[in-house]
Amino acid sequence: MQKLSKPATTKNPPEQFTGDVWLDPIAVPQGWDQRMVVARVRFAPGARTAWHSHARGQTLHVTSGVALVQSRGGDIVEVHPGETVYCPPGEEHWHGATPDDFMEHLAMLENADDPSTTTTWLDHVTDDEYRRR
Repeated sequence: MQKLSKPATTKNPPEQFTGDVWLDPIAVPQGWDQRMVVARVRFAPGARTAWHSHARGQTLHVTSGVALVQSRGGDIVEVHPGETVYCPPGEEHWHGATPDDFMEHLAMLENADDPSTTTTWLDHVTDDEYRRR
């Protein structure tokens, strides 16, 4: 067993996010055969990810606020505290906060064999796409 040090909170980059988003890593690979990545992610009102996909999928568990989640071509879904949503491998999607409230979720995924291919970042979600509910 090894007690891990707490990584610092980071603000996510504007190339991948719209608005203010903060990430607190909970579990990250430590150099041994580990793939699990878990982070607490906090979104300011109106903040959201860009469109993206994950090589091995992603699970989101909302802990506070209301999340908006959409798969490319699908409807925007509201996800409430205590609810969980799964985005399958390769599915293009985005997630974020409602326009009026902060939102926090746990993001859980597995790294790909080549960690640089774990997440594929795409175009930003437009304001029109975000408001389409």
